[in-house]
Amino acid sequence: MAIGIKDIAVYLPSGRESNLDLASRFDVTEDFLANKIGVVHRTTRSPGQETSDMAFEALEQLLRQGKVVRDEIQVMIVVTQNPDSRLPHVSGLLHARAALPKQCATFDLSLGCSGYVYGLSVLTSFMQANGLEKGVLITCDPYSKIVDPEDKNTVLLFGDAATATLVGADPVLVPASFDFGSQGDATGSLHERDGRLHMNGRDVFNFAATVVPGSVTATLEKAGLDREDIDVYLFHQGSRYIVETLTKRLKLDSAKVRIDINDTGNTVSSSIPLLLAKELHNTIAQRILLCGFGVGLSWASCICQRTEKTHGNH
Repeated sequence: MAIGIKDIAVYLPSGRESNLDLASRFDVTEDFLANKIGVVHRTTRSPGQETSDMAFEALEQLLRQGKVVRDEIQVMIVVTQNPDSRLPHVSGLLHARAALPKQCATFDLSLGCSGYVYGLSVLTSFMQANGLEKGVLITCDPYSKIVDPEDKNTVLLFGDAATATLVGADPVLVPASFDFGSQGDATGSLHERDGRLHMNGRDVFNFAATVVPGSVTATLEKAGLDREDIDVYLFHQGSRYIVETLTKRLKLDSAKVRIDINDTGNTVSSSIPLLLAKELHNTIAQRILLCGFGVGLSWASCICQRTEKTHGNH
């Protein structure tokens, strides 16, 4: 029985901050904001709004979309590195607030920008190993908790969002041909210390530009596909410049590569599902390659294949 993605819900908090208001303070131009980092506005959580609050909004939106009811959810994973507190895990808090069944397994996955792809593999594998039929993968990593508002390298880049992905039988998209990797000796390039985020942007860019093309190539080889066989490429939205660099280095058709960061910012583990939600019912996209990369430093890629049942339905 194929297990895969059935539905995706998105929650963007109502708060929005404009990088244009910060341009003069950080001595950057509107062109730099729009065309280099690619972020003009950032979504930000409300004061006091916690990680579990945002995750709850995404889960409730998924339930409203009607493909699952709460009593059917058998497992829920929350991908975050910025929880409400060290204990308990966010998924436990969310389990209680959403009134999920006591038989529902819940746990957190401590990963950042690669977390959605890792999460898909962990959740589908967990479900198949335990004979489960309906699971939910939540992403929520509000970096506004740890970004220094005086740090030009980070404050202009990161935004807050949460997503909820329904995984189960009779899917729309089946993820496969996963490729994973870690570069633990470079963890210092992106880390939190004393409650503040520190990022060496050049190091992170060089990491992505050198590692990601190899991961994409390995994923295609596992699937027995060429680059032209992929209809849509969804890279983690680290910045516009990173995505455009990867497009050039891999010699991809830019029309197949999505860039959508202008009004949200880099939403960490939520950036790929934010993009994927828009492609879920785009039947032109029969094969979608996902690639997340960043904090860890880690990376993960896979290919989502549209199932025959949804093939050609417009």
